[in-house]
Amino acid sequence: MLNYAWLILLFPLLGLLTNLILGRWLHDELIGWIASTAVFLSFLVAVGLFFALRSLPADGRQYQLLLWHWMRVDLFRADVKLLIDPLSVVMGLVVTGIGFLIHVYAIGYMKGDQRVQRFFVFMNFFILAMLTLVFANNFILLYVGWEGVGLASYLLIGFWFEKPSAAEAGKKAFLVNRVGDFGMALAIMWIFKLSGRVEFLDIAKNVQALAPEATAITLLLLLAVTGKSAQIPLYIWLPDAMEGPTPVSALIHAATMVTAGVYLIARTAAIFLLSPFTMTLVATIGVVTAFFAATMAMAQVDLKRILAYSTISQIGYMILGVGVGAFSAGIFHLVTHAFFKALLFLGAGAVMHAFHGELDIRKMGGLRHKMPQTFWTFAIAAAALAGLPPFAGFFSKDEILWSVWLHSPWMWALGLLTAFMTAYYSTRAVVVPFMGKPRDKHLYEHAHEVSAVMTVPLWLLAIGAAFSGLLGLPHISLIGHWLAPVFASLHMGGEAAGGSLEWIFMGLSTLVVLAGIGTAYYAYMVNTAFPQQFRRSLGFIDNLVQHKWYVDELYMAVIVHPLWDLGGWFADVFDRKVIDGAVNGLAWVTGEIGGGVRKLQTGLVGWYAFSLFLGAVLLLGYFMLIW
Repeated sequence: MLNYAWLILLFPLLGLLTNLILGRWLHDELIGWIASTAVFLSFLVAVGLFFALRSLPADGRQYQLLLWHWMRVDLFRADVKLLIDPLSVVMGLVVTGIGFLIHVYAIGYMKGDQRVQRFFVFMNFFILAMLTLVFANNFILLYVGWEGVGLASYLLIGFWFEKPSAAEAGKKAFLVNRVGDFGMALAIMWIFKLSGRVEFLDIAKNVQALAPEATAITLLLLLAVTGKSAQIPLYIWLPDAMEGPTPVSALIHAATMVTAGVYLIARTAAIFLLSPFTMTLVATIGVVTAFFAATMAMAQVDLKRILAYSTISQIGYMILGVGVGAFSAGIFHLVTHAFFKALLFLGAGAVMHAFHGELDIRKMGGLRHKMPQTFWTFAIAAAALAGLPPFAGFFSKDEILWSVWLHSPWMWALGLLTAFMTAYYSTRAVVVPFMGKPRDKHLYEHAHEVSAVMTVPLWLLAIGAAFSGLLGLPHISLIGHWLAPVFASLHMGGEAAGGSLEWIFMGLSTLVVLAGIGTAYYAYMVNTAFPQQFRRSLGFIDNLVQHKWYVDELYMAVIVHPLWDLGGWFADVFDRKVIDGAVNGLAWVTGEIGGGVRKLQTGLVGWYAFSLFLGAVLLLGYFMLIW
């Protein structure tokens, strides 16, 4: 099976080519099923790869498949070669499994859209790019997938480009990610300069060659991570990405793109561990981003934006985990998060679909009676996000917090506070839209449950959101044992088994989550005046949170507007006076010289004869002087 790993890339490629070439003659629903089937076939390949690796000894679960030789210049070698190991297979299962369910859901969601063919071509391209990134055995091929994911996100976020907000969101995502991609490109060149290698396994074997400049290299890689995984300071593109169709939001937030940064750190763990400074900075960025985004999620009234800031926060937890060396815990949370976050976004899409595009939770209420399947699946996902035991998010988040406690108590405390806020806004996202009385009678009367092609993926994802945490039960972690060979050679202290103290911390985490859930239920079901009273007590802090800490305004004032002004100056002053002046000045000088020379052209033969005679005399005199 390992020799057929290339099929995992072939199927999405065939899907997008089929729809691209034949789509204009096919029914929209058939286009969707072709795209979905392509991803499902890739999922089956990923399952086959899992069992093929599982049959091998733990220390031999590493296979490289050469597809073709690509670039060979002097000492530089970069081939199209796949790396099949426990880490890439886990990521492949997530990308294809969750991606397949999102594709099926999109068949119903995009029904009636005028550009269904284009949508599913872009979706298959997104999956292809992410799988290229995940299974690449070298930095160059990974970079191809990395840029492909960025391009796909631009195309899908701005899919409804006739809306100015969608067009702007697509450009914002593309440009912000270019900042991080610049760091990635520099890091790859630096790594090759020092090691002469670009393949991950070769670099890991000779990683000490990078030690003298490891901090600079890892900081550049971290810049790439903050861009792709929407962490401070480059997180600002992700909330605006909600302008794309809801299946796109689910795909970006759950199965692809924003998890790429976490995967990059895990894949290059050997390099990151050479720099304790960078590892501390990674963990710090993760925990601060998790807390920072959670505060903004608590203030949002747009259901998808609540989930968007939640994604930033949860990715922060993953970055925090890998930052303290708990690489398996970070990947574990990536897996559970994929289930419940995809389910939350698809549930929000079902609400949006039923409410004719409305996402303001202040206009909702009582939807559990109109949309019972959406309500129950959304509630399961919210419980997993909140970290309520025994749902999936509890186990993965708790494993990260335990590892963080062993590394830094203050980070643990901030992470625990963030867990309280997460439980609060998760409960709010369920209680306000689905419980209580309808707030807008007209919208409520027209609300309805979505079709089976949309609800079946919801229930399948709900099963994962409820039970995927069993993969990482304390002390018998299946996913931890599966990933152990990938990180076995690394010297790290981030993941350690705990005794009774770990169970105490699990109990404390559970109490914090229950407190968050109880507070939100009290605020929005028992004493509905409480939120406004609490906001008034916060004073100016409430104003900061409501305006998302004015980060977008700060970036506009410090970066965007100065660049606009600089561009305007170049256009109005430098371009016109310097560039145009130089061109026009050169033309004037040429004209003047031509005008002067033109006077010599009199048309008199005698004058031309005299000129030749004079020239001959001057040449003769010159040579006589030399001799």
